[in-house]
Amino acid sequence: MSNFSVIDTETNWLDEVMSVGVAVADEKFRLLEKRYYIVDPAYRVGGMYGNSLYHLPPTAVCSRGQAVSEIRALLSAYGADAIFAYHASFDFRHLPELASYSWYDIMRVAAYVQFNPKLDGRDCFRTGRLRRGADAESMIRLLSGDCGYEEKHNALSDAVDELELMRLLGCGREDYIEYVPQNRFFTRVSAYGAEEDGGGRG
Repeated sequence: MSNFSVIDTETNWLDEVMSVGVAVADEKFRLLEKRYYIVDPAYRVGGMYGNSLYHLPPTAVCSRGQAVSEIRALLSAYGADAIFAYHASFDFRHLPELASYSWYDIMRVAAYVQFNPKLDGRDCFRTGRLRRGADAESMIRLLSGDCGYEEKHNALSDAVDELELMRLLGCGREDYIEYVPQNRFFTRVSAYGAEEDGGGRG
């Protein structure tokens, strides 16, 4: 796996992106650089996790266009051609400006017993997908052994934590499923008879 990025977004009450967190890492899952953008004016609307916006200081409070432009420049500087996200359909849908990159869904590895041995013995569909508790917070608790872990719902904090989740899984890029928005399924998992991807976050 070459350099890649993990991206997380938070949205306001109007379902607009109000913050974006980006963690760039190498093939050893080592964090190379991180950026955090609060999007103006979208953040002014407020949202479910508006109180977490300043959990970490932003790189910039700026327009959506500036944020996207700087993210593109960052990925280019590190030769990162792939974007990973937990429940990638959500972030992909909210960042269409980055659709030209290859997107991969962390959840589609973390939530399947075929790739995550920690799920062995848990209640799964016949496809191997965990029936419940597949959200990022639950997975980080399971893989790290930290039962007290709580997701911050801050875009940068969550992106960094999801990078750590990938490190704990220890899977290579070839184990991840590229997001295919046209049919709302993920190609590798569909071989197991994948369930339809829902609209909200996992």
